[in-house]
Amino acid sequence: MAGLLLRVTARGSRPAAHESYDEVASASAAVVIGAYSSSFGAASRLLAEPVRTHVRNIYALVRVADEIVDAPRPGVGPADQAVVLDTLERETLAALAAGHSSNLVVHAFARSARACGVTAPLVRPFFASMRMDLERREHDEQSFAAYVFGSAEVVGLMCLRAFLLEEPDPDGSYDRCAPGAQRLGAAFQKVNFLRDLGEDADLLGRRYFPGVDPRRLTVEQRDRLLDDIDADLSAAADVVPLLPTSSRVAVCAAHDLFSELSARLRATPAAQLRTRRVRVPGPVKARLVAGAVARRGRPRTAPVAVGS
Repeated sequence: MAGLLLRVTARGSRPAAHESYDEVASASAAVVIGAYSSSFGAASRLLAEPVRTHVRNIYALVRVADEIVDAPRPGVGPADQAVVLDTLERETLAALAAGHSSNLVVHAFARSARACGVTAPLVRPFFASMRMDLERREHDEQSFAAYVFGSAEVVGLMCLRAFLLEEPDPDGSYDRCAPGAQRLGAAFQKVNFLRDLGEDADLLGRRYFPGVDPRRLTVEQRDRLLDDIDADLSAAADVVPLLPTSSRVAVCAAHDLFSELSARLRATPAAQLRTRRVRVPGPVKARLVAGAVARRGRPRTAPVAVGS
């Protein structure tokens, strides 16, 4: 990072001090993504700048909050985690208002949020969902919907704001694309819930899907959950072609990856989902990305054959 501070502009002058701070903050966000979200880091390379940096800055804050609730230090209980999470939320909202924070990841997030039009009404539900992870072990239909909205749908909406930053009518495009962005975020979250069914229950003591006992998941329950996920993915596919070229291929690749995960989850015996985390092999991932590029960001209509 020291190299950032010594960088000179094309005219031979050093950047202003605040510009160096902004760069260090974004570099810090990149470190977080590289450490915790390797798949996202790879997918984000399909985004054009400045969208890539803005989305990375948004996701870095999401990852930090997630680690606060999912990976507490030894001897730290939910009450202590809540204090740390509350502090992070206050810092984030203050930075949104002021445009600056001493917390580098918060500063990177706030800088991108302010540039893209992400406001407090999208931030507060996210922290509310993170707080639910400290307070609730099982969900009913109402709490599950609220959790998915705050933990995934609003993140999709934040990223959508970044995708549309340079559109001639960003607000109009946002209104058209927002339902699909929410459905895509929801699908991502539900797929991960199903992939992490056993780990969430055994290590974190959480049951996200209402009425589903991870130890007794039935074929009918699995298929019902995947029918819901596939409906979300189908609705999201309708709006992917409306995205700008700077983000369309990346979003299409992510959509197709999760469609493939859904197909592989459906092909996995229900009893195995608690002990086996379903993945997409590297060569298939590469094929999906290449296909998204070749189709110029139009989601595929059928999954790659499972086992290929």
